[in-house]
Amino acid sequence: MSGAHSDIGPELRRLAQAILDGIDPAVRTAAALTAGGGVGTGKCQQVWCPVCALAALATGEQHPLLTVIADHSIALLEVVRGIVNDVNDINRSTEPPPDGPPGGGPDAGAPEGDGTVKTRYQPIPVTVEE
Repeated sequence: MSGAHSDIGPELRRLAQAILDGIDPAVRTAAALTAGGGVGTGKCQQVWCPVCALAALATGEQHPLLTVIADHSIALLEVVRGIVNDVNDINRSTEPPPDGPPGGGPDAGAPEGDGTVKTRYQPIPVTVEE
């Protein structure tokens, strides 16, 4: 980022990490409670009924939709945590990758004699023998 707010990216990553660290224990506890705790399976067995799921949540009963949400919320937190960590790893390497060909030859962006632009693509012939 450039300009007056060049440090906003790292601040947002730190904020996201702090939020994840704060809600992770609560989500894991809620998932553990819905997986094993609860009075029973409840009266409604409609798996995707959000009204029944909210009623079961309010009364402390177990509902299949609550179990699915609890399981997936942990996975979602892990995905978000991985994204935040990947962004941190990417920003640590400040040196941009080279734009030229791997062999250090002429510039890949320079047009050839006929006006076309060279690319880094190199065809590799593959022969499959059975």
